[in-house]
Amino acid sequence: MFKKLGLLATAFAFTFTLVGCGADDTADTTDENGNDDVVENGDVVENGDVAYAHVQGVTDTHIYVANSAAASGPLAGVGVPFLAGMDAYFAMVNEDGGIHGRQIERVHIDDEFDPAQAISALETFLHDDQVFALVGHFGSTPIGATWPEIVRSGIPAVYFAGGIGVVYNENATHGDGRNSFPVQPVFPMEGRIFTAWAYGHFDAETIVVIHTDDDAGEDFIAGVTQEAQELGIYENVHFVQVTTGAVDTTAAIAEALGHSPDVIIAGSIQGTIRQIAGELAAQNNTAPVLTSYVNADVSVATDIYPNISGQFDLFASSWVNMDPEAMEDYQYWVAQVSSEDFSLNSFAMTGWIAAHFFAEGLRRTPADNINWETFIDAMEEAPIQNPFGPAVDFANGLRVGTQDLALVQMDGEEEAGWAPYLDFMNMEAILAE
Repeated sequence: MFKKLGLLATAFAFTFTLVGCGADDTADTTDENGNDDVVENGDVVENGDVAYAHVQGVTDTHIYVANSAAASGPLAGVGVPFLAGMDAYFAMVNEDGGIHGRQIERVHIDDEFDPAQAISALETFLHDDQVFALVGHFGSTPIGATWPEIVRSGIPAVYFAGGIGVVYNENATHGDGRNSFPVQPVFPMEGRIFTAWAYGHFDAETIVVIHTDDDAGEDFIAGVTQEAQELGIYENVHFVQVTTGAVDTTAAIAEALGHSPDVIIAGSIQGTIRQIAGELAAQNNTAPVLTSYVNADVSVATDIYPNISGQFDLFASSWVNMDPEAMEDYQYWVAQVSSEDFSLNSFAMTGWIAAHFFAEGLRRTPADNINWETFIDAMEEAPIQNPFGPAVDFANGLRVGTQDLALVQMDGEEEAGWAPYLDFMNMEAILAE
């Protein structure tokens, strides 16, 4: 049973590693010269200073939220189900009377995964549609392009569909990303947890990090470095770079194995993990390898397992499980909003998760005082339970994504895939081992 369910869970692996609303009845926030103003504690602050007590996108009957995502083009197979998952959750909420007597209305612009279009869409959401929040901001490249304006504007942004490290902050403040709420794992946090696993569970004395030369690789370096320094083991960590998408990794792997690692952390995303694992096998590596949840995909296992079987163990992080009650709700409602069968679609499930986190924060926000500041306070009030995984804590400016990860192991007993190895643990629990 787990084999099938577990493969579905790890299908969340590569989720987003890539991955007109009726605002006429919202408040006008322009001054007499047509410049954008914001409202802070009842006072107008001219020309765009961050104002978290700002109210827009909230009426007596509706709350408007927005996101841009690829609904056409080569990534439509990701974006369309993601949007369907969000719509399914909001349909369930609205059928039950909404939140605080208000229906949730989602506004969408197809940005085709183009950062320039994502920037344009954000400007439309902020100034034309005047939505209350962004929900399910989609894809690392568009996230990176729009991040400065998201922070500057102060609009709440719930769930980033990408592991990009720009959203990582352990003590976010106003003007420094406090309005952002990452849920799925963020690469710097993964790097920290991998280091804790290597040290606390695998008893590694020497750790080698094989990382790509892209943003993901840099984010893993940052996380590993931070945790290794805090543990006092940084001098025993060695970093080896490979070119993203490299076909030949012979020299890099030889360098890595020259350090005689007890554990290898593969800080790369899908295109390169196959080459890294294959060359490790070719050069007779026996050390266990830890890699990102983005690589815990059936196709990766199918490609890699025959080469490494019996030689070394490959593990990946995992951030979801399949709660039966949550699955029942999800599958019923996604069938109501889409003619396509998304009942077991991991992208649609992440859309459901994104909408859930926003709705939970809104439920905590005072019905008679809904603004950006009160919503942000509500999101920080207590951890929010992921319907398909562990709770996420945003207290005191903590913006690091999922903080409890499970570990799965590449397995080929029945067919190439991933099997459970360690249940969800945070760093404190890992190190307590």
